[in-house]
Parts: sequence; structure tokens; C-alpha cells
Amino acid sequence: MSSLQEQLQKLGFQQAEATPENVSDDTVSPVDTSQVVRIQRQTKGRKGKGVTVLIDLPQQPKLLADYASQLRKTCGVGGAVKDGTIELQGDQREKAKLWLEQHGFKVKLAGG
Repeated sequence: MSSLQEQLQKLGFQQAEATPENVSDDTVSPVDTSQVVRIQRQTKGRKGKGVTVLIDLPQQPKLLADYASQLRKTCGVGGAVKDGTIELQGDQREKAKLWLEQHGFKVKLAGG
């Protein structure tokens, strides 16, 4: 019995070569930590419920999702990634600031 690749070649299927178009980008480029990350507490439009919003993080979707997951675990709250920002439920400014500083970011608490 011939191998699966041989059978596919007989049917006219070609094995795809590794080209930049079909190679997934699993590697994360180095993170630019020189930019200042702003942390805000917002309640407007949320029925009085406050959330902590992290703004100006590197715009890499996989990285944002990973950071959001780690921050949710660290703070013990729910949250999401929306429009290039990370939202954490409740007032988590101090915990988020500490976590970001430990990961090399410069952090500024914004708003009142």
C-alpha cells in the first residue's frame, strides 16, 4: 500500500511548500516597553459599574489576549480585550500597575 502523500499526488494534490503566506506567525516579536501604558477607571455607560481600562499597550492581538488572561488571574476578576485595550472588572488600578511594572512597562494612572 502506498503512503498517503503518494495517493494524494496521484489525485493531483501537491504538498504545500513553506512560504511566508502559509506559515503561521506563532512567534511573538519583542515587546516595546518604552511606551507609557495608561490605566483608567471608567464608569460612564456601564450602569455605574466601574472597570479598569489599560490603554496604549502594544497592538498585538495574541499578546493582548495573553496579558489580559494573566491580569485576570492576578487580580482575580473578569475582563476582556476590546478595541486594543484591556478591560478588568472593578477598580484594579494598583494591582494592574504592579503587574505591568514587573513586566517592564512604564505605567501612568490616568483620570480621577
